[in-house]
This record gives sequence, C-alpha cells and structure tokens, in this order.
Amino acid sequence: MVTTNVPSSTHGTVKNPLRDPRDIRLPRIAGPSGLVIFGVTGDLAKKKLIPAVYDLANRGLLPPGFALTGFGRRDWSDEDFAQYCRDAVEQFARTKFRESVWAEFSGGIRFVQGTFDDPEAFARLSKTVKDLDEHRGTGGNHAFYLSVPPSAFPVVCKQLANSGLSTSEEGAWRRVVIEKPFGHNLESARELNDVVSEVFPPESVFRIDHYLGKETVQNILALRFANQMYEPLWNSNYVDHVQITMAEDIGIGSRAGYYDGIGAARDVIQNHLLQLLAFTAMEEPASFAAEHLIAEKIKVLSAARVPDDIDAHTARGQYLAGWQGGEEVNGYFDEDGISSDSITETYAAIRVDIANRRWAGVPFYLRAGKRLGRRVTEIAVVFKKAPHLPFETTDTSKLGQNAVVIRVQPDEGVTLRLGAKVPGTAMEVRDVTMDFGYGHAFTQSSPEAYERLILDVLLGDPPLFPRHEEVELSWQILDPITEHWESHGKPDTYRAGTWGPASADEMLARDGRTWRRP
Repeated sequence: MVTTNVPSSTHGTVKNPLRDPRDIRLPRIAGPSGLVIFGVTGDLAKKKLIPAVYDLANRGLLPPGFALTGFGRRDWSDEDFAQYCRDAVEQFARTKFRESVWAEFSGGIRFVQGTFDDPEAFARLSKTVKDLDEHRGTGGNHAFYLSVPPSAFPVVCKQLANSGLSTSEEGAWRRVVIEKPFGHNLESARELNDVVSEVFPPESVFRIDHYLGKETVQNILALRFANQMYEPLWNSNYVDHVQITMAEDIGIGSRAGYYDGIGAARDVIQNHLLQLLAFTAMEEPASFAAEHLIAEKIKVLSAARVPDDIDAHTARGQYLAGWQGGEEVNGYFDEDGISSDSITETYAAIRVDIANRRWAGVPFYLRAGKRLGRRVTEIAVVFKKAPHLPFETTDTSKLGQNAVVIRVQPDEGVTLRLGAKVPGTAMEVRDVTMDFGYGHAFTQSSPEAYERLILDVLLGDPPLFPRHEEVELSWQILDPITEHWESHGKPDTYRAGTWGPASADEMLARDGRTWRRP
C-alpha cells in the first residue's frame, strides 16, 4: 500500500489519510521538528535519549525529515557524531536495527562543537537550525534537551535567548526539556524556575521525570478510573495504609560526584515517589488533559503533611559491605570519591499523611535505597482487615491483609492479594495472589519511558510532565526532613543485600505495621 505523509493543521502532528483510520498511532505521529541535545556525550544521551529517538523513528512516529543535533565540546564532524549515534543505537535501542530507517534518520544528524559559554558556538547552532529548516523541512520547530547539570541551566538558557534560538517564528514552536534534579531544595527550585521562565513561557517548559513515562505508572490511572470495582474502596474507609517502594540492588557506582550530598531522599523521593503518591491518591480528573490531571495532583501534594516527630516517622541509612548476587560488594565509604565523614543517606524512608476527606488517617510510607535485597519499584495499597471473621483463630492464622500491588518495574503488572481456602478437609484460609503481567497480557512490548516522553515533547503534550507548582510542593514536603537530618546525627547502617536499617522497621512498628517484602 502506498502511504503519504501530509502535515496536519493542528497540534503539530502528521496524519496519513491513506492509512487505516483505526490505526491508533495517527494522533501520535510528530510533525516537522528537530531535537537538539546538550550533553550529548553523557551516559543519559548515549544509553537512553539517542536510542529512544531512533526507536520512535523505527516505529513510524517521527516525520521523514526529523533532525537530531548534538552540541558538545568534542571536535567532531557530522559524520563522527552520526557514527557515535549509530553505535549507541546498535547497543541500546529496543527495536531492531534497520538500514532503511537508519539511512533516512541519519540524514538529519548534525553536530555543533562548542562550550556553553561560547556565543559563537550558539551562533553556529542557530545557523545549523536554520539550515535544517530549509533542507530537512523541520519548519522552525525545535526542542532543546538540557541533559546537563542544573548548574549549567542558567548559562545555556541565556545563550539560547541571546542567539534567538528560544524565539519561534509565527506558526512554529521552541521548547526546552529539563532533566531532574529540579534544584536541591525549595529555594533553589524557585531560582531555577525563574531562570528558565525568563527565556521560555510555562507551556514550552517540559520537566522530565522518566518514571511518569513508564506504562505501569500510567496504568495507575487506568486501574483506578476504568474499573468500578476499585474506586468505592479507594479511601480511608477500607485502606489501612499505602507503601511505595523503589529499591535498587546496585550501589552508587561512579556517581559519587553527583550522589554524595544529594542522597536517596532528594534523588528519588522528592520526584519519583511523590509523583507516584500523587497518582495513587488523586481524585478523578475531569479529563486526562494536562490542566485537569495536574490540578488534581497539585491538590494532593498541597494536602500532604509530614508528621511533627520526624525522628519517629523517618529513617535513613548507609550501606555497608556485604554479599549481593553471589558477589562481595563494597560499602558506601569504600566507594571511590566518598568522604569518611559523609552523612549522605543511601536509604531513606518517610511517612506522609494526606489531610483530605478521602485519605484522613491513612499513612503513606515511602522508601528508597541502594544495595537492597533486589531491584523493584511498586505501589502497595494495603486494605484493612475484615471487621468480622466467622472462623476459628487457627483457621486464619496465615491470612494477611488484602492488597493491590502495582509493580512498576521490573516485572510490570498488578497483583491482587486475597484470602482463599486451602484444599483439604479442614477450613484453613491463607493468602493467594492473582497476577496480571504486561508481558503475558499484551503481544506488543511497552515503549521505553523516554520514547513516550520525547514524543510528548515533540507533540506539545504535557500531562506527564510535572509543572513547577508540583516541584515546589514536593520540596515543601521534603525540606523539613532533610534539614532535620542535616543537624541531627548520622544515618544508621545496613548490610548490602538486606532491606535497609533496623530503624526503618522500627518506624513502621511504632504504627503497628511492617514493611512488605517485595
């Protein structure tokens, strides 16, 4: 069948009138556009961004004239950068490498050599962008991906403004993509937002939290609002508590320069886990349009409270040497670049309460850490026990609480834990599980998070990107905890391969609860 791409008049997408109208990709094909990546030689660009862009092209979701421009200090030609991209794609892309796709894709690859403080380099970038508009048909539509440390944001934004790159012509757009961390506390987050907002309007700023691009995170919304069976129970009448866990089985590796002084709470609780909390606890939005979805998340984060007794309702730790995966691994202070007096936590657990009618009295426990028992991210909604059990005590001795567990990674899916009778002549009830796994239920593989988010940037579709109000509210929740920790002793310790310090277990024990074992 012959196919023809024609520009759409709305939303910057490309629609094909000859394609089957049932093809759900139609509204998700980007229109004429280009992507400029700053920090293109870093690990994120090599392992995630460049492969994700190729995968989008391979899935038929980018226009034929799409352009990818790298900006960096290396003395590369366009051909050198194209080879770098090809190596990254062949090693890390999720879709099969196809020469025909690469031939079309590589025709739009460009490289601009320079440093962030060099106006002449940005003049060359401006010339490259205009050349792509003329010869690749990018239409003046360009997104600038700042895969650089936050300290570089001000100078890059200033150069984009001074060179005219941040200003679009009539009918075109310019957008900026910012990677976390969005500051290191509330004050710095506000300063960062002021810098970016001087150059780009709010609707052109896309803050990347890659967790929000994961299919299972988005499935929280489907689970809650597409199924009548859950919504009546999703409140303090039935829910005992919620546990949100992000456990990693790796250490800090070579990231000492970034991680030391940041820690687990700032690194993932402030962004990933509080966003998961917001999706789990939010009210039903009027629609999934950005303004409606974000409004409900803001309501939840505005109602979130940290208990007054921070020592009793938080825990922190640093991993010691131990055994993991059959190998002996270093402790935190054995890692290269870590000072012996560091108080940076590699494990953090906090309790958050939500002061609204739906969740009053239901604690949300958030924990994140490195060198834990295994790699897993999950949300567990744990229900109250039945008010009356017409069984002998011995019949239900092995019966726990019902739970809905949303597995974000690595085994994406949902587990329902419930009680069932054990086969036999006696009445014995114990926990069983019902599992839904993405890999078993659907034939197509889920797109990588960065695929979804980069495509959303090109489409100008912002529901999965935190607004600055959400970022500031998250820091308001976390700042009192980190400020308290910095002036009150040191983190506890835990052995690599375990599930955190004893103080984390004690934290839940005070509330009469225990952590789930994922």
